[in-house]
Amino acid sequence: MFWSAIFVPIYAYLGYPLILLALRLAIRREVRKHPIEPFVSLLIPAYNEAGVIERKIENSLALDYPPERLEIVVASDGSRDDTAAIAEAFADGQRIRVLAFPANRGKVATLNASIPELRGQILVFSDAASMLYPDAVRRLVENFADPSVGAVSGLYKVIKAGEVNIGTSEDFYWKYETFLKVKESQLASTLGGHGHLHAIRKELYPFPSPETINDDYVIPVSVLRKGYRAVYEPAAIVYEEAREMAGFGRRVRITAGNLQQLRELPGLLSPLRPLPLFFFLSHKVARLLVPFAMLLVPIANLLLLSSPFYAAIFCGQLIFYLLAALGTFWQLRPKTLMLPFYFCMINLAAFFGLYHAFTQRRSMAWK
Repeated sequence: MFWSAIFVPIYAYLGYPLILLALRLAIRREVRKHPIEPFVSLLIPAYNEAGVIERKIENSLALDYPPERLEIVVASDGSRDDTAAIAEAFADGQRIRVLAFPANRGKVATLNASIPELRGQILVFSDAASMLYPDAVRRLVENFADPSVGAVSGLYKVIKAGEVNIGTSEDFYWKYETFLKVKESQLASTLGGHGHLHAIRKELYPFPSPETINDDYVIPVSVLRKGYRAVYEPAAIVYEEAREMAGFGRRVRITAGNLQQLRELPGLLSPLRPLPLFFFLSHKVARLLVPFAMLLVPIANLLLLSSPFYAAIFCGQLIFYLLAALGTFWQLRPKTLMLPFYFCMINLAAFFGLYHAFTQRRSMAWK
């Protein structure tokens, strides 16, 4: 019982990346990229983003992409602050438009209602608090020169990590996630993208259920069912300050979305897509099992304390959880000592996410 339980997190976080590296030695499926300039619609869904929307629009206007080939559309989902009014000040009806929806219906409902209003051949989605590198859209679009590519995700970076207690841990986590997504993309297709920056061919947009939580997973993965690839473009960079993405509630929402993603499994089975199915089971399902394994490991370990070997492992667990407990109340130094707290926090969030997923709390969709 002990070794079965401890295998789960070891495989999910160490074994799986090593297998991806080994597969990469035998499999190479490069994207045939080429500079192209199709008409692009940059869609910015926003709910109460008055504090950042002006900066986001200015950042979008500074993109290195032909102005006549790019429209910037802000979709305000019933914002109760001045988000829509601030965006309207930039609107000219052509290059910048504002879709001010009167009711707060949720992010996916807002995306679905906005898509028919967009003129672009390529739809680019980017969160209001996330800022793009000047060449981000151009780098994304180059991948669509390959006719087998249906969706593309950009690279997410965390800045000012030192200003937040878990900022360094969050930065490390996203670098780790980026590594996995790049390898999956190079082998076949990445599963999901970053909501901060991802794109899809307009004709492939799937119009997900309004109850969908992780739209940045469902939208890219939907192209697989239509015979296309979803790829990762590390040169298309989007960044966000650590304070924008910290918090336990955010992890609960992500986990609830991950649980909801299990409904996408049939799409990988018929027709069978071996590599994406392997990615899904290893990257998504195994992660969902880790919190339960973390409960089982110390219980099994307690029953084995008569052995010095297992007693030493138990002491190691005590030190790990002690650091996690201390990280709850103090900013430990060096900041790598915050990793046990962060690891425990994201896995504890799984239990709350499980509750929200099974009770279908719609309020998780957009806050």
